[in-house]
Amino acid sequence: MKFTKQDGITEPVPAETERVAKEIVDSAFRIHSHLDPGLIESVYERCTEHERAKRRMRVRRQVRMPIVYDGTSLEGALKLDLIVELKAVDSILPVHRAQLLSYLKLSAHRLGFLIHSCVPLIREGIKRVVL
Repeated sequence: MKFTKQDGITEPVPAETERVAKEIVDSAFRIHSHLDPGLIESVYERCTEHERAKRRMRVRRQVRMPIVYDGTSLEGALKLDLIVELKAVDSILPVHRAQLLSYLKLSAHRLGFLIHSCVPLIREGIKRVVL
């Protein structure tokens, strides 16, 4: 069981969240084993969407999420990629992890994945991030 720190209290990640996380990782392995690394991000995104739909998981792509700033809701300020942040870049930079952390904080999700598809072995490209 995985634990997170919330308001100074260590809490387990809910079992349902862990189940979804396993499905996401399994999907990434399946996609990576069928496609060569190095394709554009939108290809991996579409394949991830397809894998999740096959598994009867709720699928929402490029969700627009408003940001509340200074008492004003700024519609469409962020677009979230699935539950994970998919990257097809030469290398993952600290800004990519910061982006995922921001998405988690602003959406009230506690668990996310940064999946880098341009790696020889997908296990090297999956980073789990827990708040």
